[in-house]
Amino acid sequence: MPNSHATREPVVAAFDLDGTLTEGGSVFRWLRWIAGARRTYGATLRLAIPLIGGALRSGRTADNAKERLFLRLLAGRLESDVVEESRAFILEHLGGRLRPKTLARLRWHLEAGHDVVIVSASPEMYVRVVAEQLGAHGALGTRLAADPLGHLTGGYLGRNCRGSEKMRRLNDWIAERQYPGEPVIYAYGNSRGDRRLMRLATHPFNAGKLGRIGSLRRYPRLTTETPTTA
Repeated sequence: MPNSHATREPVVAAFDLDGTLTEGGSVFRWLRWIAGARRTYGATLRLAIPLIGGALRSGRTADNAKERLFLRLLAGRLESDVVEESRAFILEHLGGRLRPKTLARLRWHLEAGHDVVIVSASPEMYVRVVAEQLGAHGALGTRLAADPLGHLTGGYLGRNCRGSEKMRRLNDWIAERQYPGEPVIYAYGNSRGDRRLMRLATHPFNAGKLGRIGSLRRYPRLTTETPTTA
């Protein structure tokens, strides 16, 4: 539906999830929650070489390795059951892992009347719950394919939501909002998977902890100060 920004410049704030809004990653913890620790560690060990290669090379190599892990652990599970279990998982996960500095910035955007969207490589089925809990207007994540009977295939529906896919999905989300003009875009990320997203932004911010040695070191660091422009 059309957005309500009729008389002022529209503003969109896009936040990564893992390592940006929360401490550390969520996907491996989610798999342990869904499939059990023994099966998850076993599958990870069997796929150690492609997973390590993906971590080192990133890009399509990382996407394929992640999907192979999903295939081993999720294929055949009833999607509705996984959605329900994922909600329980992420509510517990958020309990002690939200990063105060980034959360304060998200709340500032909401109070300023900006449209907030979470854009993550994590499964969209629980990224949606994060958005709901934090009051964000949208949730974009990796979508999982299901067969006609409602069982997960273990594969992606589309592409893993990282890199250029994050940028594409955000552009599509913005287009669906039907803004009267090009919005000002704030983006918050912490890793190389966010670089395309940062390039799209009017105001990109590095929310990572590695500072000058991080992959987003060229971008301004997120501080506790709120921006002077909105």
